[in-house]
Amino acid sequence: MNTPQKIAQALIKINAVSFLPNNPIIFKSGIKSPVYIDNRKFPFHPEEWKSVIKGFANVIRKNNIDFDVIAGVETAGIPHSAGLGFFLKMPSVFVRKQTKDHGTKKMVEGGEVSGKKVLLIEDIVSAGHSSLAAVATLRSEGAIVNDCLVILSYGFYEAKEGFERTNVRLHALTSFSVILNEAEKQGLLKGNDQKRIKDWVKKYTFK
Repeated sequence: MNTPQKIAQALIKINAVSFLPNNPIIFKSGIKSPVYIDNRKFPFHPEEWKSVIKGFANVIRKNNIDFDVIAGVETAGIPHSAGLGFFLKMPSVFVRKQTKDHGTKKMVEGGEVSGKKVLLIEDIVSAGHSSLAAVATLRSEGAIVNDCLVILSYGFYEAKEGFERTNVRLHALTSFSVILNEAEKQGLLKGNDQKRIKDWVKKYTFK
Protein backbone atom coordinates (compact mmCIF):
# COMPACT_ATOMS: atom_id res chain seq x y z
CA MET A 1 0.00 0.00 0.00
CA ASN A 2 1.40 3.42 -0.95
CA THR A 3 1.57 6.35 1.46
CA PRO A 4 -1.31 8.43 -0.01
CA GLN A 5 -3.67 5.47 0.29
CA LYS A 6 -2.41 4.57 3.76
CA ILE A 7 -2.95 8.10 5.09
CA ALA A 8 -6.39 8.31 3.46
CA GLN A 9 -7.42 5.06 5.10
CA ALA A 10 -6.09 6.27 8.43
CA LEU A 11 -8.14 9.48 8.18
CA ILE A 12 -11.30 7.53 7.47
CA LYS A 13 -10.56 4.99 10.21
CA ILE A 14 -10.25 7.67 12.93
CA ASN A 15 -13.43 9.40 11.69
CA ALA A 16 -11.55 12.51 10.64
CA VAL A 17 -13.46 12.76 7.35
CA SER A 18 -17.03 14.11 7.31
CA PHE A 19 -19.10 14.45 4.17
CA LEU A 20 -21.55 17.36 4.51
CA PRO A 21 -23.17 17.92 1.10
CA ASN A 22 -26.34 19.32 2.70
CA ASN A 23 -24.59 21.41 5.32
CA PRO A 24 -21.30 22.68 3.85
CA ILE A 25 -18.69 24.42 5.96
CA ILE A 26 -17.03 27.66 4.91
CA PHE A 27 -13.25 27.81 4.65
CA LYS A 28 -11.36 30.93 5.68
CA SER A 29 -10.97 31.65 1.95
CA GLY A 30 -14.75 31.82 1.61
CA ILE A 31 -15.05 28.56 -0.31
CA LYS A 32 -18.01 26.40 0.72
CA SER A 33 -16.90 22.83 1.26
CA PRO A 34 -19.13 19.73 1.39
CA VAL A 35 -16.32 17.93 3.20
CA TYR A 36 -14.61 18.53 6.54
CA ILE A 37 -11.30 16.84 7.33
CA ASP A 38 -9.99 17.10 10.89
CA ASN A 39 -6.30 16.20 11.11
CA ARG A 40 -6.32 17.34 14.74
CA LYS A 41 -7.61 13.87 15.62
CA PHE A 42 -4.34 12.13 14.76
CA PRO A 43 -2.54 12.61 18.12
CA PHE A 44 -5.48 10.85 19.81
CA HIS A 45 -4.72 7.79 17.67
CA PRO A 46 -0.97 7.07 18.10
CA GLU A 47 -0.75 4.19 15.64
CA GLU A 48 -2.34 6.17 12.80
CA TRP A 49 -0.39 9.30 13.78
CA LYS A 50 2.83 7.33 13.50
CA SER A 51 2.06 6.77 9.81
CA VAL A 52 1.93 10.56 9.37
CA ILE A 53 5.24 11.22 11.12
CA LYS A 54 6.97 8.40 9.27
CA GLY A 55 5.37 9.58 6.04
CA PHE A 56 6.87 13.04 6.52
CA ALA A 57 10.28 11.50 7.24
CA ASN A 58 10.06 9.45 4.04
CA VAL A 59 9.18 12.53 1.96
CA ILE A 60 12.19 14.34 3.40
CA ARG A 61 14.47 11.43 2.54
CA LYS A 62 13.12 10.82 -0.96
CA ASN A 63 13.30 14.48 -1.92
CA ASN A 64 16.63 15.14 -0.21
CA ILE A 65 15.12 18.09 1.65
CA ASP A 66 17.85 19.98 3.49
CA PHE A 67 16.80 21.88 6.62
CA ASP A 68 18.03 23.08 9.99
CA VAL A 69 14.75 23.68 11.81
CA ILE A 70 11.18 22.38 11.57
CA ALA A 71 8.35 24.90 11.94
CA GLY A 72 4.67 24.21 12.59
CA VAL A 73 1.86 26.56 11.66
CA GLU A 74 -0.34 27.59 14.61
CA THR A 75 -2.31 25.73 15.76
CA ALA A 76 -3.05 22.51 13.90
CA GLY A 77 0.44 22.15 12.47
CA ILE A 78 2.17 22.32 15.85
CA PRO A 79 1.69 18.73 17.11
CA HIS A 80 2.90 17.31 13.80
CA SER A 81 5.95 19.57 13.60
CA ALA A 82 6.84 18.83 17.23
CA GLY A 83 6.33 15.10 16.69
CA LEU A 84 8.47 15.12 13.56
CA GLY A 85 11.18 17.13 15.31
CA PHE A 86 11.27 14.63 18.17
CA PHE A 87 11.31 11.68 15.74
CA LEU A 88 14.16 13.14 13.67
CA LYS A 89 15.96 14.69 16.66
CA MET A 90 15.79 18.10 15.03
CA PRO A 91 14.88 21.47 16.59
CA SER A 92 11.36 22.75 16.05
CA VAL A 93 9.53 26.05 16.43
CA PHE A 94 6.04 27.26 15.67
CA VAL A 95 4.71 30.23 13.76
CA ARG A 96 1.88 32.33 15.15
CA LYS A 97 -0.88 33.63 12.92
CA GLN A 98 -0.85 36.92 14.81
CA THR A 99 1.12 38.47 17.64
CA LYS A 100 -0.04 38.27 21.21
CA ASP A 101 -0.98 41.53 22.90
CA HIS A 102 1.34 40.71 25.79
CA GLY A 103 4.69 39.05 26.49
CA THR A 104 7.45 39.14 23.89
CA LYS A 105 4.99 39.52 21.00
CA LYS A 106 7.05 37.13 18.89
CA MET A 107 5.63 35.59 15.73
CA VAL A 108 8.09 32.68 15.72
CA GLU A 109 8.26 30.87 19.04
CA GLY A 110 10.83 28.40 20.32
CA GLY A 111 14.12 29.53 18.85
CA GLU A 112 15.93 31.73 16.36
CA VAL A 113 15.51 31.01 12.65
CA SER A 114 17.54 33.80 11.06
CA GLY A 115 19.91 32.42 8.43
CA LYS A 116 18.56 28.88 8.88
CA LYS A 117 16.78 26.59 6.44
CA VAL A 118 13.31 26.02 7.83
CA LEU A 119 10.99 23.18 6.82
CA LEU A 120 7.36 24.24 7.26
CA ILE A 121 4.76 21.73 8.49
CA GLU A 122 1.01 22.25 8.08
CA ASP A 123 -1.85 19.84 8.73
CA ILE A 124 -3.93 20.73 5.67
CA VAL A 125 -3.77 23.06 2.68
CA SER A 126 -6.92 24.32 1.00
CA ALA A 127 -6.40 27.78 -0.50
CA GLY A 128 -2.99 27.92 1.17
CA HIS A 129 -3.43 31.27 2.92
CA SER A 130 -2.25 30.17 6.39
CA SER A 131 0.77 28.29 5.09
CA LEU A 132 1.90 31.10 2.81
CA ALA A 133 1.44 33.65 5.59
CA ALA A 134 3.71 31.48 7.76
CA VAL A 135 6.28 31.40 4.96
CA ALA A 136 6.19 35.19 4.79
CA THR A 137 6.59 35.46 8.57
CA LEU A 138 9.56 33.09 8.63
CA ARG A 139 11.25 34.89 5.76
CA SER A 140 10.71 38.22 7.50
CA GLU A 141 12.67 36.73 10.42
CA GLY A 142 15.54 35.87 8.08
CA ALA A 143 14.70 32.19 7.56
CA ILE A 144 15.20 30.34 4.28
CA VAL A 145 11.98 28.49 3.40
CA ASN A 146 11.89 26.29 0.30
CA ASP A 147 9.62 23.40 1.27
CA CYS A 148 6.31 22.79 3.02
CA LEU A 149 5.08 19.37 4.14
CA VAL A 150 1.37 18.82 4.66
CA ILE A 151 -0.77 15.82 5.55
CA LEU A 152 -3.43 16.67 3.00
CA SER A 153 -3.77 19.05 0.08
CA TYR A 154 -7.15 19.66 -1.51
CA GLY A 155 -5.36 20.54 -4.74
CA PHE A 156 -6.97 23.94 -5.17
CA TYR A 157 -5.78 26.10 -8.06
CA GLU A 158 -5.29 29.02 -5.71
CA ALA A 159 -2.88 27.10 -3.49
CA LYS A 160 -0.91 25.72 -6.44
CA GLU A 161 -0.42 29.20 -7.86
CA GLY A 162 0.42 30.67 -4.46
CA PHE A 163 3.16 28.16 -3.69
CA GLU A 164 4.61 28.51 -7.17
CA ARG A 165 4.60 32.29 -6.89
CA THR A 166 6.49 32.19 -3.59
CA ASN A 167 8.94 29.50 -4.79
CA VAL A 168 7.95 26.98 -2.13
CA ARG A 169 7.61 23.30 -2.96
CA LEU A 170 4.47 21.72 -1.48
CA HIS A 171 4.70 18.04 -0.52
CA ALA A 172 1.43 16.36 0.50
CA LEU A 173 1.18 12.90 2.04
CA THR A 174 -2.23 12.41 0.46
CA SER A 175 -4.80 14.27 -1.61
CA PHE A 176 -8.52 14.78 -1.49
CA SER A 177 -8.99 12.67 -4.61
CA VAL A 178 -7.33 9.70 -2.90
CA ILE A 179 -9.56 10.14 0.16
CA LEU A 180 -12.60 10.32 -2.10
CA ASN A 181 -11.60 7.09 -3.84
CA GLU A 182 -11.14 5.32 -0.50
CA ALA A 183 -14.52 6.56 0.73
CA GLU A 184 -16.18 5.25 -2.42
CA LYS A 185 -14.51 1.86 -2.03
CA GLN A 186 -15.81 1.62 1.53
CA GLY A 187 -19.33 2.61 0.48
CA LEU A 188 -19.29 5.83 2.49
CA LEU A 189 -20.26 8.00 -0.45
CA LYS A 190 -23.04 7.12 -2.85
CA GLY A 191 -25.65 8.46 -5.24
CA ASN A 192 -26.39 12.17 -5.48
CA ASP A 193 -24.04 13.05 -2.61
CA GLN A 194 -21.19 11.43 -4.49
CA LYS A 195 -21.98 13.41 -7.63
CA ARG A 196 -22.27 16.73 -5.78
CA ILE A 197 -18.90 16.29 -4.11
CA LYS A 198 -17.22 15.23 -7.36
CA ASP A 199 -18.66 18.30 -9.09
CA TRP A 200 -17.25 20.45 -6.27
CA VAL A 201 -13.83 18.85 -6.71
CA LYS A 202 -13.82 19.61 -10.45
CA LYS A 203 -14.75 23.23 -9.79
CA TYR A 204 -11.88 24.04 -7.46
CA THR A 205 -9.08 21.59 -8.08
CA PHE A 206 -6.46 20.80 -10.67
CA LYS A 207 -5.58 17.35 -11.94
